Amino acid sequence: MTTSEATASDRLDDLPLPPGPNSYPVVGNTLGFLRDPFEFYDELGEYGDVVSYSVAGEDFCTLLHPDHVEQVLVTEESKFGKSEFVQDAGERFIGNGLFASEGEFWRRQRTLIQPAFYRERIASYTEPMVDFAASAAKSWDDGERIRIDERMKRLTLRILSKALFDLDIRNQQSAIRDAVQAINDKGDASSVDAFLPDWVPTATNRRFRHATDQFDEAIWNLIEKRRGEPPGDDFLSILMHATDEHGEGMSDEALRDEMATFLFAGHETTALALTYCWYLLSENPRVREKLNRELDSVLDGETPTMADIEKLEYTDKVVREALRLYPPAYVVFRQTKEDVEIGGYRVPAGTTVTLPLFVVHTDDRWYDDAEQFRPERWTPEFENSRPDYVYFPFGGGPRHCIGMRFANAEIRLVLATIAQQIEFDCHTSDLDLRMGTTLEPTNAIEMTVKKR
Repeated sequence: MTTSEATASDRLDDLPLPPGPNSYPVVGNTLGFLRDPFEFYDELGEYGDVVSYSVAGEDFCTLLHPDHVEQVLVTEESKFGKSEFVQDAGERFIGNGLFASEGEFWRRQRTLIQPAFYRERIASYTEPMVDFAASAAKSWDDGERIRIDERMKRLTLRILSKALFDLDIRNQQSAIRDAVQAINDKGDASSVDAFLPDWVPTATNRRFRHATDQFDEAIWNLIEKRRGEPPGDDFLSILMHATDEHGEGMSDEALRDEMATFLFAGHETTALALTYCWYLLSENPRVREKLNRELDSVLDGETPTMADIEKLEYTDKVVREALRLYPPAYVVFRQTKEDVEIGGYRVPAGTTVTLPLFVVHTDDRWYDDAEQFRPERWTPEFENSRPDYVYFPFGGGPRHCIGMRFANAEIRLVLATIAQQIEFDCHTSDLDLRMGTTLEPTNAIEMTVKKR
């Protein structure tokens, strides 16, 4: 250790540990967290912006200030790795895919995958986004009552499978949807199952293992369908034929893990974002009227294209505001590789650091009427006046969501396409949310179709 390193280490040793709620022997803060995770997070702010606690034998530190979020994701990101807690929870489902992998393997995979999400390539994916959204809207009858959350999941899975994999997955859709539900149940933060290894024989774990086995079979069937085909322009073809600087391609296991990652993250989070958009629009008629005026003026009855997205300024604000209030990927997990100073406190090596978007996004230090749905707040002046990481629905830094451009285009194009033709009356007065693998409603979101 050099003199400067020793000095830095001594300085860190002199710093206090972060404050936090009272912890009990053996169980730590586990009972309070399981009782109501939302209330638990709400109360953390009483201790400041850097808060420590213990759940299920793991040391946690939650960060509530955007400068600290930026420190973890950007300025000192090399001091933080993927959380072992999260890796263990998702290992059976997504394996060592881009979301869970680390180090040189992660960099190699990211490099191989990145060309599929270049800006110019995203435009080639937009046709199924618009076509399938228009087809879905046309299939609903005026006055029909539908579960909008389920319809959005079907739609986004169909879009993803065509745009990225050039596959018709209708025969595998049930296995994929069952697996998604099983991993959300497994990740339910209010259930002890979230903290148990999947080999423990609980009912949730048995469903999870069975659904994952079915999911694996579906993934391998999809891969086999494409074996031997010449290279194409879709994401799956890029994965199958990409090579690194040594001329080596992906192994079958790596291919499977990346497909699993994108099939889950690529449709579940987008479906939730759209569901929350429809819910908020149905609850705010004034916003819906303003959206209608923009769609009628800009599109004039034509289906939207990639070129129209920049013109749909209010549509963009509606989506931004929905993602602020209800971020589907609601928390980012990291783990300290070494002792780190954050906000004047020492956060020890091996601590799981959580960055809760749903708390930071609704902090009244950064947002007026923070709990209210106000798309108009998203002006250039507002964005320039706030710290960068008061809003980070797609993460940030080198590990930001690689599919961000794809998701942003899909949400806006699907919303514009369907909203041109349909309004919804919502029959769900309140969203009952849970912290699963995603921030998802536990109750059915039922709406009545109103043709425009």
